[in-house]
Amino acid sequence: MKIEFVGGAKSVTGSSYIIKDDDFTIMVDCGMFQGSKELKERNSLNLIYNPGKIDSLILTHAHIDHSGLIPKLVKNGFYGNIYATQATADLCSIMLPDSAHIQEMDTKWINKKRKKLDLEPVEPLYTADDAEKSLSNFVPVNYGDTIQINPRVHIRFRDAGHILGSSFVEMWIEEGDKKTKVVFSGDIGQKESAIIRDPDIVEDADILLIESTYGDRLHKSKEDTETEFISIINETHKGPGNIVIPSFAIERTQEIIYLLSKLFRSEKIPVIPVYIDSPLAISATEIFKKNSDCFDDEIKQIFSSGESPLDFPSLRFVRTTADSKKLNDEASGAIIISASGMCNAGRIKYHLMNNLYRPDSSVVFVGYQAEGTLGRRLVDGAKQVRIYGEDVIVNAKIHTLGGFSAHADRNGLLEWAGKISNPKLRVFVIHGEGEASTSLADELRTRYGFTTHVPDWGEIVDLETMKTEVASYAVSDTFTSLDRDIESLAEIISTINEKYKRAKNENKIKKIKHLQEDINDAKQMLAMIIDEL
Repeated sequence: MKIEFVGGAKSVTGSSYIIKDDDFTIMVDCGMFQGSKELKERNSLNLIYNPGKIDSLILTHAHIDHSGLIPKLVKNGFYGNIYATQATADLCSIMLPDSAHIQEMDTKWINKKRKKLDLEPVEPLYTADDAEKSLSNFVPVNYGDTIQINPRVHIRFRDAGHILGSSFVEMWIEEGDKKTKVVFSGDIGQKESAIIRDPDIVEDADILLIESTYGDRLHKSKEDTETEFISIINETHKGPGNIVIPSFAIERTQEIIYLLSKLFRSEKIPVIPVYIDSPLAISATEIFKKNSDCFDDEIKQIFSSGESPLDFPSLRFVRTTADSKKLNDEASGAIIISASGMCNAGRIKYHLMNNLYRPDSSVVFVGYQAEGTLGRRLVDGAKQVRIYGEDVIVNAKIHTLGGFSAHADRNGLLEWAGKISNPKLRVFVIHGEGEASTSLADELRTRYGFTTHVPDWGEIVDLETMKTEVASYAVSDTFTSLDRDIESLAEIISTINEKYKRAKNENKIKKIKHLQEDINDAKQMLAMIIDEL
């Protein structure tokens, strides 16, 4: 029996793992790579040699870094069941079509530039139709139910306390008289989250795949985070500046809404217009209300009293693009919550363009920022960033509030894993940047005596012998990506040069002047490549 690390190895995105032997091939998660150009290019690779041979897919939760390549997998031939909780299936029904829309819009913009340069158009990873078709594969499963997905394999979903519907998965695999239990952590949440229940615990396992997003860091306490949040709001509100919050549409936005409603009621902050400028977040909030069975007892009591913890008088939902642009022109002294949480897509980029240059505005990051994202550059202290091909000076105050994270921190992960009583537990540390994964692996080995391993991308591990091999897609020249960029640039320059020669020979000044547009487009494409390196 083998495990293949298709993604989520020494990175926090692209989570995808295949467990297989001669009788079955089961995938756990099918996430999109996000962040750096090198990571995003993996989305276009044929990581799965034959999707039709995958028997079934188990989805731990709806976040795009765990679910985002499902439409591509189905498009390429996967036809099996996708097992997930009902809330996860509901969230994917809005998130996957939204992701497809982003793929199509980005591709449309790129092809507009390529057409001007006489280059062949490129295809999106998948379309809205592909996303819609993939939804028919979902099979909702209840927390705690044990189901058989193969004659030799049973699984059970347990509450991971990360986002609405999130799970860790217990998998029992029979091999003759032997039964092996493998646990896939998904993403483990913090205790005492604002809306959903605390993570369940797992007490026994033979093999554990554990996330390590914050494997080398601790969060501020909820109390300190709330105090700092109040201070940022009150200080910024003294002037005309806005408070811009890049927020994940799922869970984080709803948690911020809930906290703001409490702060307004307690009069710890003044009444401020709050705009939710994310169609996805608006739809997700409705799904939250529908899946109240996932809430903790406190939120259930609020709902049962007739109040809504996800609403307050100054809350406004911005639905149309026209209203979003209008908001950029008119908002003053407001809180603007928009997606995406890492600032790599969506309406948040427009709000950053209109507020980063303002010293009276604040940008508050309330979630993890992956390497290579615009959000990460801002958190790391960039004084100037490029958004939509324009340089934007950073004068706004940049804040990071780690206490809002939906991920357990180092101590939380150690405590959760430490509940497993098996001293012979084998642990694969995944879903974290290299240093974070290695740090957590070292501590799990030192503290509990577990055997730990931090896999590389594309690594395949034989669980009997622990011998490893590397999948063909990961055995590639590290210069391949740069080679493609240089070849593309050479093609662009060659095309411009030919156009220039023809115009010069024909003595057509107008054509030469028009050629300046092609040159400017080429400069923009070059700037995009440099910006993503």
